[in-house]
Amino acid sequence: MNRMLVRRIASNRRGLRVVGRKTFCNDAAAEQSSSQASSDKHDTENTIRQHDIAIVGGGMVGMALACSLELVRLYGQEALIVGGEISKPHLAREMEDSDFPWKAISPIPFLASTICNLARHKPSDFHMPAASTPLTKHLTVAIIDSNPTLGKEEYFKKDDPPDPRVSTVTPATISFFKDIGAWEYVQQRRHAYFDKMQVWDYTGLGYTRYNARDVDKEVLGCVVENKVLHRSLLSCIQDTDSQKKIYPSRLTSMNLAPSLSSMRVDGTSSGPSMSTSGGLAKLELADGNNLYAKLVVGADGSKSRVRELAGFKTTGWKYSQNAIICTVEHQEDNYCAWQRFLPSGPIALLPIGDKFSNIVWTMNPKESLDRKSLSEDDFVNALNHALDSGYGPRPQSQSFGDGSIFSWLRANVTSSASECFEVPPKVVKLASERMVFPLSLMHANQYASRRVVLIGDAAHTVHPLAGQGVNLGFGDAAALSRTIAEGVKVGTDVGEVSLLKRYEADRKLANLTMMAILDGFQKAYSVDFGPLNVLRAAAFHGVQHISPLKKSIISFASGEHRLPLFS
Repeated sequence: MNRMLVRRIASNRRGLRVVGRKTFCNDAAAEQSSSQASSDKHDTENTIRQHDIAIVGGGMVGMALACSLELVRLYGQEALIVGGEISKPHLAREMEDSDFPWKAISPIPFLASTICNLARHKPSDFHMPAASTPLTKHLTVAIIDSNPTLGKEEYFKKDDPPDPRVSTVTPATISFFKDIGAWEYVQQRRHAYFDKMQVWDYTGLGYTRYNARDVDKEVLGCVVENKVLHRSLLSCIQDTDSQKKIYPSRLTSMNLAPSLSSMRVDGTSSGPSMSTSGGLAKLELADGNNLYAKLVVGADGSKSRVRELAGFKTTGWKYSQNAIICTVEHQEDNYCAWQRFLPSGPIALLPIGDKFSNIVWTMNPKESLDRKSLSEDDFVNALNHALDSGYGPRPQSQSFGDGSIFSWLRANVTSSASECFEVPPKVVKLASERMVFPLSLMHANQYASRRVVLIGDAAHTVHPLAGQGVNLGFGDAAALSRTIAEGVKVGTDVGEVSLLKRYEADRKLANLTMMAILDGFQKAYSVDFGPLNVLRAAAFHGVQHISPLKKSIISFASGEHRLPLFS
């Protein structure tokens, strides 16, 4: 056994040390077509780089998938990351197989059916099953990304203000990061937990306060800079005792049924050759390299090249809104998340640590351009106007007692029901550039076909009003890694469509439900109409004082994916 392992290590080293470069003619499409046959012939006469999984996109979600697969590798799997130096196997202690039942929930087109299915089924959580050594030890992974900084050392200066691009990660995502060994890196950098949140609207008719104690949790979430999250995932892989080689490049074309009849494999794939596996996906990169994989994972964002090449259709629309994001500074620390609904869209103030907060301000496109062009002082004044004094009065704090239409629920009141309305901390300084980006909703009609699967923004984009977008992506990564592990466990080809459709059914349920809820909120708060304003105020009061409803909302937003009143 040890001799076989040594031979495989040597084979991997020889196969990964040098990657041949091919010359492409970029300005002649006809020549590219006519040269396909000769390219295939060249491939058969030379060593072909074959992998089990090729992840296109080395952003946060793509790296999260690589890390979660690396976690399984630490229990006996072998992993190759195209993005570092040379990979070698790492053997660890064997663990017992966990009994992880499949949750094959069929995708459903209507929200009503989605809610019913959510009530009947318990969705899978983020935690990873252990994998047995004999079944998964040869799995190899390649990451393809043209970002030149991927894999390079990045230093964060403590005195630098936070980057405006941040993510609010849920307790479920935090648990996922802890499971894959990435959260320790985050804790050593700037981040901000928050255990309270206040939501209200400009009419002053109502407000809701959430507290982690309401559901016996320590925090509601944590705000972290995207660059810190990304680096934590990359460090999680680099800190292992394996060596990697990075190939920063971009995907130019993908052939899911290459015409090669035979090929010589370089030993990086764990399974059968192309001739016995029913064909692999062929990926052509901009630098001239060709890769073959049993499974191609599109983690390359909302404008996914993988989704385009695979022919996956999408459904969605653009909101007539832009979002301004920036970092601001206060005179005191902020430990609460704040969100106020204004006539043109919500504004959120999120703690980021060291007296800094992050702003996400939604408005119509013309307003966003006008606000971005304001002087720093005028913009700070506009922020404070939007967060407190402008558009309408502050809500009146209401005690939970006599005279309240919800007083009959007094026996089951949450601790936050008695909390008074608080004024958010005043912004004193703009600490970063102002960035503007358009908002849209998009959902891929299918996530998977033979040899191709989508995760993260390549599969779905949502409105940022609840900060759920990246958390859905991390949920995709965790679910797909579980699906792959279960497939390998029973000897299934990781690119088999029946296996990938299980992942699709599981994640479509969670993603469509969250998308429908966020889109409903966006539409409900985009209308300034007297009777509707009263209904929204009643909703704020209801959530504030109806304990089961508030607990369910907190649990759902925390990543447990249980709809209110269906827990």
